[in-house]
Amino acid sequence: MADGMEKTGQRDMRPVTVGRPVLRSRRREAHKGDFGKVFILAGSKGYTGAPCLAARAAVRGGAGLVTVAVRPDIYPIIAARCCEEAMVQPISESCEELLARARRADAVLIGPGLGQSRWMERRVLNLLSDLTCPVILDADGLNILSRHIDVLDKRSAPTILTPHEGEFARLTGGEAPVRDRLDEASRFVRAHPGCTLVLKGHHTVTATSDGLGGIRLAVNTTGNPGMARGGSGDALAGLMAALWVQGEKPEVAVWIHGRAGDLAAEEKGERGMTVGDLIEAIPYAMKECEEE
Repeated sequence: MADGMEKTGQRDMRPVTVGRPVLRSRRREAHKGDFGKVFILAGSKGYTGAPCLAARAAVRGGAGLVTVAVRPDIYPIIAARCCEEAMVQPISESCEELLARARRADAVLIGPGLGQSRWMERRVLNLLSDLTCPVILDADGLNILSRHIDVLDKRSAPTILTPHEGEFARLTGGEAPVRDRLDEASRFVRAHPGCTLVLKGHHTVTATSDGLGGIRLAVNTTGNPGMARGGSGDALAGLMAALWVQGEKPEVAVWIHGRAGDLAAEEKGERGMTVGDLIEAIPYAMKECEEE
């Protein structure tokens, strides 16, 4: 048993190190609908970069269709800045209309740069309560959830949470830094078995219930300090949504995100690389994982 691990349930937890994944080949006759629809709810005044980074990463991650929903006051900015392969839509005043749009997606990403206004909080909680598709929660999506954690356990569809240690502390009422990342991730998923937790940081931990009373733990080994900058988490969230709708597990996205960061660092150096460099390296990282 790994250092710091203990029996906290019916079965021993056995963390595994994530190796290079294998991405399935695409059928020659495939069309865009075969590779999933991602819906992103993100952005707020002063945080217009986050939805653009998430959308770019989702596009580079191979999603068939990417839609970005933003507040009306920042719509012109996002529409001009966002990658042209993604569709940008302003949010109307109607919660039902937003829900109807999100329901068309195969996975919904909520949170990058979103803000925590009451106006937005109502919409986030409405989506979490009513959506039957998988939801990825990042950044302010997590901060909103931390005040309404009961909503998490009422969902019937998968929910993927991607907190850094500060956000994780808010979710749990604990402290940052987290003293035992494997144990704390396991305890959280045991308490909320319908979710997958991606606890970001050096050696990101992905924890998932195995459905048999145990927890499956995956520890990532790719990535470098050059990725420790604003926007890196937005890129991971967008990439994770894209790969999820293509049938890949969250730890696959974590590995590819880290590998893309390593490729960017090899070319630009850890100090000078940007999140944009990382996103542009995603296709090369995925190419390394394609089936022969």
